[in-house]
Amino acid sequence: MKPELFVLIAALLVFPLAAQSKHPERKSLLDSDPDVVYLEQTLKKPIELKVIKEAPVFSDKEGQHKLGTLKADQNVQLEAITEKIYRVRGQGTRDGIAGWVAPWAFSSTDPDFVANLKLLYQRQIQVQALVAAKNVAVGMTLDEVSLAKGKPTKTSVRKTGTGQSGRWEFIDYEEIKHYTTVVDPQTGKAYRQLAYVTQEEKSKTSVEFENDVVTAVEESEDHKGGNVRIVVPPLVFRW
Repeated sequence: MKPELFVLIAALLVFPLAAQSKHPERKSLLDSDPDVVYLEQTLKKPIELKVIKEAPVFSDKEGQHKLGTLKADQNVQLEAITEKIYRVRGQGTRDGIAGWVAPWAFSSTDPDFVANLKLLYQRQIQVQALVAAKNVAVGMTLDEVSLAKGKPTKTSVRKTGTGQSGRWEFIDYEEIKHYTTVVDPQTGKAYRQLAYVTQEEKSKTSVEFENDVVTAVEESEDHKGGNVRIVVPPLVFRW
């Protein structure tokens, strides 16, 4: 094989790999549904449910495409929820299975579990909307604040025997360019020349918290808002 031909073939083989490596990693399609709350992103401890009767498992939350059947008398992990259906991972009649199952197939030792799960869903839908808009509210956790605003510009924390309290500040800066007028000594014409650039505060959001839950939010006048935004504090589950 001629050396020139070998180099050309090698380049064609390497180029697609290099292009693929620079392509951004695709996010899970599950994370794109605004009507779904994913519990792995919400709860530190996974929820397990008891399957009391066999039930169909669907690939979609609308229940249109059946994947298989969930076996009874087993514990499954609850992965995501909507107002009407649960996404679980467990054992099917043939093999392991993960998909959407109707709530009537499960039971919990906590009599208030279903009601609390609905409250959790309603809360997280509110929080997801706040995070998407990069807003914060009283009742959010610090993890949720970080998702909405990123890393705080300034922090202060006070630890006591009963927990900790503190304050986070998020400051948005605006780049201001300053110019001077310069006269060309040869032509005599005046023109603007960049002299220096400064960073000036554009807006500020201050968040006060106790034991990782926001208790107060203060925003600068640049933020157009209304009443203080409030969400229900995180719920504690027993099951």
